[in-house]
Amino acid sequence: MRIALALEYDGRGYCGFQSQPSGCGVQDALERALREIGQRDIAATAAGRTDAGVHATSQIVHADVPDDRPLTAWVRGVNAHLPAAVAVLWAHPVDEAFHARFSATARHYAYLLLTRPERPALLSGRVGWYHRPLDLDAVRAGAAHLVGLHDFTSFRAAECQAKSPMKTIRRFDVTAAGDLVRFDISADAFLHHMVRNVVGALVAVGARRAPPSWIAELTAARDRTKGPATFAPDGLYFAGADYEARFGLPPTRRDVVIAAA
Repeated sequence: MRIALALEYDGRGYCGFQSQPSGCGVQDALERALREIGQRDIAATAAGRTDAGVHATSQIVHADVPDDRPLTAWVRGVNAHLPAAVAVLWAHPVDEAFHARFSATARHYAYLLLTRPERPALLSGRVGWYHRPLDLDAVRAGAAHLVGLHDFTSFRAAECQAKSPMKTIRRFDVTAAGDLVRFDISADAFLHHMVRNVVGALVAVGARRAPPSWIAELTAARDRTKGPATFAPDGLYFAGADYEARFGLPPTRRDVVIAAA
């Protein structure tokens, strides 16, 4: 039986979602817990492979499990064997045509950035940090250049394994509540480090180190070396993926809710 799962996790103690030889990935923790319930090795496949330190409010996963267990076993039972920083939110049966990664029609990320002189303490590891306020009108003008179909080579990691740098950003919203700035980005798919590199470039624009038009120039250059350093993973959250209604899944997006300190 194939099931879909939604997970939330705090990525601070993990080397990313993907399984590693050392067993430090969220996938490793999940597969260990699935093995306890299924009494056999069970592979889990995710909608998106988050980096070390990146969080998720709704990571969608599929797994092929024994069909003699109730669905509650794959939620409460698995959670009983997971570390405190990882939890299954729901489990739902799907047909074998469902694939958490390849069936996704869109993916959603949020980046939370604290903009104040003092570094975060209560929110350490849960938000990014920049030491002064940003010009949000300039940030929004810069972000507008990224909406649509573009070659995002200037924003991909050197080790990115994606076959094509062409991606379509469908939504890019920049909002603020006090000192906390929020970037919400939806796309058909993302390149390795793409969101963190985009945020780093927009912070440069918001700090008035470059005009908003520089984002278009940087995109057109198709050269990662012309962009700023990759921004910290701390404030990045995988917030869900979209799937066709025929799969009958529960809600697969989940908002990031956090209060500025």
